[in-house]
Amino acid sequence: MTASVLSHLLEHKLVSIIRGANPDDLVSIVRALHAGGIRSVEVTINSPKALRGIELVADELGAEMMVGAGTVLDPETARLALNAGARFIISPTLNVKTIRLTKRYGAVSIPGAFTPTEILTAYEHGADIVKVFPASLGAAYFKDLKGPLPFIPLMPTGGVKLDNIREFRQAGAAAYGLGSALVDTSKPVSEEYLRQLAQKAQQFVQAVS
Repeated sequence: MTASVLSHLLEHKLVSIIRGANPDDLVSIVRALHAGGIRSVEVTINSPKALRGIELVADELGAEMMVGAGTVLDPETARLALNAGARFIISPTLNVKTIRLTKRYGAVSIPGAFTPTEILTAYEHGADIVKVFPASLGAAYFKDLKGPLPFIPLMPTGGVKLDNIREFRQAGAAAYGLGSALVDTSKPVSEEYLRQLAQKAQQFVQAVS
């Protein structure tokens, strides 16, 4: 399973991070993202009833959308998320036990790291992609990382927006984590919200195509 999930993530590149959404709104949000061309979503574990949300999206849209869990800090939470239907595990930090558990379950591991040492450590312990977090220092720092580590697929997250995503692409990003720049869960989910979300998703897809 790992190879097909990994190839999907690297092909479609954009991972929409959904943090704090009401579980009742999740399927509608993911449908709107799919309409805009997004093919991978991450439901963060610190969202309300996150495991139920992952299960709902996986059951209803699993054939159309790759669903993962985010903000996973330990192997126990990773196991719960994978059992709920997550196909990949994303963390803001580097936890070797979480990487190992994820790989044992045949899922894709995307731990978070910031320094060259952390990034290489994550990769040596089995990370499929390393999430560079936070990416708010911009594409220049990201390019500096890629210099000595060109063989590691890196995914900038935390600071990736429409006005800078092309810079990260030019700096060698393998994928992109998109947070509130795409899905802003502080706003009420209305028909207009979903329409605008699909349009914004389409803009991000076009920016990296």
